[in-house]
Amino acid sequence: MFTAAPGFEVVGEAGDGAEALVLAEALKPDVVLMDLRMPRMDGVSAIRAMTERALPCRVLVLTTYDTDSDVLPAVRAGAIGYLLKDAAREELFHAVRSAAAGASVIAPTVAARLLGQVRKPAEEPLSPRELEVLGLVAGGSTNREAAATLFISEATVKTHLLHIYGKLGVKDRASAVAAGYEQGLLVPRGDRRHS
Repeated sequence: MFTAAPGFEVVGEAGDGAEALVLAEALKPDVVLMDLRMPRMDGVSAIRAMTERALPCRVLVLTTYDTDSDVLPAVRAGAIGYLLKDAAREELFHAVRSAAAGASVIAPTVAARLLGQVRKPAEEPLSPRELEVLGLVAGGSTNREAAATLFISEATVKTHLLHIYGKLGVKDRASAVAAGYEQGLLVPRGDRRHS
């Protein structure tokens, strides 16, 4: 589609994120259209690696997925735009031109999700104690271990977890930890050491 369109030059095509990273370094395209779910290296990891290596290309996500767990990590990793694969041809051309010029382009459904995520923590922030509990859970502590560490009862830990689930809009410990990282409430230990 892009090869036949005036004003575009397709310089490369990759089958996965790892290959996309290699080609982006070698070919230095203005814009990279990136899928998210690919073998070997997923799209978010590839975007993050491109950002860390300060590659000059701008990454525009083009995917079928618009869930919170897909959108936020891609944007945080450095994507300049996020479109769904059902986007019209002209919308896609416009998005690539805009990305090349440094402008963000986000599909309306994705923009609504991002706004919801940005507003959610501000509306119901986790309390300092809830953050402590979430941090311990992320570190692998059981409810009993978290209770002992914080000198509170196991029942109180369970209550804090229920409040955390409600505020983060999740149903279990693993989802709470994932949401904690996505929303910047938790920082990976490796990030603390290297920053």
